Amino acid sequence: MAHARLSELQTLDAAHHLHPFTDHRAMHAGGTQVMVSGEGSWLTDATGRRLLDGIAGLWCVNVGYGRREIADAVHAQMLTLPYYCSFFNTTTEPSIRLAKRLADLAPARLNHAIFCNSGSEANETALKIIRAWHKLKGRPSRKKILTRQFAYHGVTLATTSMTGLPTCCEPFDLPLPGFIHVPAPHPYAVGSPLSREDYGAWCIEETRRIIEREGPNTIAAFFAEPVQGAGGVIVPPPNHLPRLRALCREYDILFVADEVITAFGRLGDWFASGMWDLDPDLLCIAKGVTSGYLPLGGTLVSDEIAGDLISGGPFAHGFTYSGHPTACAAALANLDLIEREGLIARVRDDIGPRFQAKLHALADHPAVGEIRGIGLIGALELVPEGGRAALQPGALLGVKAAALIRDENVIVRGIRDLIALAPPLPITHDEVDTLFAAVRKGLDRLIAG
Repeated sequence: MAHARLSELQTLDAAHHLHPFTDHRAMHAGGTQVMVSGEGSWLTDATGRRLLDGIAGLWCVNVGYGRREIADAVHAQMLTLPYYCSFFNTTTEPSIRLAKRLADLAPARLNHAIFCNSGSEANETALKIIRAWHKLKGRPSRKKILTRQFAYHGVTLATTSMTGLPTCCEPFDLPLPGFIHVPAPHPYAVGSPLSREDYGAWCIEETRRIIEREGPNTIAAFFAEPVQGAGGVIVPPPNHLPRLRALCREYDILFVADEVITAFGRLGDWFASGMWDLDPDLLCIAKGVTSGYLPLGGTLVSDEIAGDLISGGPFAHGFTYSGHPTACAAALANLDLIEREGLIARVRDDIGPRFQAKLHALADHPAVGEIRGIGLIGALELVPEGGRAALQPGALLGVKAAALIRDENVIVRGIRDLIALAPPLPITHDEVDTLFAAVRKGLDRLIAG
């Protein structure tokens, strides 16, 4: 791309385009970075520089860039029927086929799907379904929602209220009443001296105390990411999630798995819920269902809840683009690729273990305070020279490190004082080596100041 054209785009962007989750003054001071193409695990920006994408877009480009199979499926669907809604007793073949495909792949009781456009909408849909279902069951007092600190569930008013990140809530005077955050199994973040296992056990007991305090008959559901992604790649200790699920059963609280990041191969299984035998009542998806090629989200609903909704009269919820046929066609082609290329097994048995070995090999680096990861996702907690005791509030070491690593032509995500990594599933062994060589160089520069 010619320099004059890039300059024009940067000027127009600064004048007219509001970016999500962005410090606009800082971005425009250096000029917006414009991406122009992608192939495999690599992106090319408007200056012609190639960058290895270590975060798969936004945790979503699971099959990598440039997959003609998805583009061809989208092209064919657009020529045949680019859009029709699923309102008015009508729908389209791709949305029907995708609902059936997801039922075949998901945990056993989840045989119904309602589609939307994003993870936020998938969680919002789950919230409304839960309210409607409790009302149908004669339990309208069950309205409170439990989520965890460091959770990320979306950006609507309600799903931001579920999000346990102050930077997301405080600018909007959230959370709304009735949204309650319980401790997350993340002892590093709170400086607990307990082991991960012991702190996880304390979280369960503290959650029980909060349930009793609030009144079990007022609590509608618990939403949980099996691995908390945007909150810092928080991997639960062994047996934590099954104990959390058992606690919800004990108090008759619905359990919702937010698998917007963890589904479709990221952890080495179709769904993380199966890895921990969570048997959720609802399960929310987006991102990897189309590998980000088109916007699509969905809420998978258990047979019992769906049956009650179906017999409970008109269901007054949905979006113009619920079950959009072109997006569903993209999803079906994407799932075909994941299955045909054996990407689930590859993450579980091959590239995931290599990625984790390279990730944990950084334990000896003076800038690394803690390492967390599973499958093809990981995080490095960062500390300054002098260790964690020298870490200052607002240091944003993760953001600084991500910029230094980008100088090495690799993209990772900086979050507070950590960096997160989640590359496309087809990433090669050599590309994993390139990824972590760049991370090490960036961390060396971070420590050097």
